[in-house]
Amino acid sequence: MKLTLRVWRQKNADAEGAMSTYQVDDISADMSFLEMLDTLNEELILKGEDPVAFDHDCREGICGACSLVINGDAHGPERTTTCQLHMRSFQDGDTIDIEPWRASAFPVVKDLVVDRSAFDRIIQAGGYITAPTGAAPEAHATPVPKPDADFAFEHAECIGCGACVAACPNGAAMLFTSAKINHLNALPQGAPERESRVLDMVAQMDEEGFGGCTLAGECATACPKGIPLFSITSMNKEWLRATRSSGKR
Repeated sequence: MKLTLRVWRQKNADAEGAMSTYQVDDISADMSFLEMLDTLNEELILKGEDPVAFDHDCREGICGACSLVINGDAHGPERTTTCQLHMRSFQDGDTIDIEPWRASAFPVVKDLVVDRSAFDRIIQAGGYITAPTGAAPEAHATPVPKPDADFAFEHAECIGCGACVAACPNGAAMLFTSAKINHLNALPQGAPERESRVLDMVAQMDEEGFGGCTLAGECATACPKGIPLFSITSMNKEWLRATRSSGKR
């Protein structure tokens, strides 16, 4: 395939950014989207130009690093991560717009790379348990009802990629935060911090400058791991329960 790429280029966090246009030829339909960008960067390097900076790591749809908005969609036209998106999803002659996540809480570092450390600070606020560690406990030492285990596993699939924030018209991080809270709150191991976890993580989310949630639903549509929209309502119930219990408003 021969493609026209319109890529966001920004030298650093303080510089003005703009879309730059590139042509790439001989792109195989079996290439992943990131392999296509590798091909572009090889050509740019051979020309003595600065390659396009973009995040990637495992390239197996697990780490969530590959954060790109492709033709206006977080991760592109398929419900998967960018690294698992293949060029067969496009047609010969297509023009493809490639941009970074757009959210005030995710400032651009360079080109397509954004700073997602806000997610790390939300996790640090309460995404942990204080159960003693050491030798592995006996199997089934703490029985977990299957519905609770299924609920926890469903939310544990969140890879923290940020597609929910990028897709949300308000730039909200409610789906990510709710997934991390519900994952631990559903398990007996997370019970000691159940109330402080939701209060602290939601407070940190607000402090980071993410937008307010209006349940537009774009977050769940864009999520490559299928975190459901009802995760947010489950977190809201946890938050209301915690505020009533602690007396906070």
